[in-house]
Amino acid sequence: MIHCHHVDLASFRKEVYEVVAAIPSGKVITYGQIALLLGFPHHSRLVGHVLRDVPPELHLPCHRVVNSQGRTAPTFQAQQRLLKSEGVTFKSNGNVDIKTCQWEYMQL
Repeated sequence: MIHCHHVDLASFRKEVYEVVAAIPSGKVITYGQIALLLGFPHHSRLVGHVLRDVPPELHLPCHRVVNSQGRTAPTFQAQQRLLKSEGVTFKSNGNVDIKTCQWEYMQL
């Protein structure tokens, strides 16, 4: 269990879920962008831990969240396939092409 001072984990989790639920098909956002959007710019790892533990019945599009270099999660085997099926483009190094597929989340 991760303990972060000054973060209400229940509220943080709920807000992460709300952001992820809003990501449109064919777009991606980074863990760091979600943390920044929620007002916790140094908590990108916590965003990752929250997403790792999302109950499957929520059907959140967690596959649309990548790291700052566009890398997919090493333990999420289907992530790249799911993103490609939505039209997300990848660079030759296997990372998501962030420049063309990044969600402009400030629309929230």
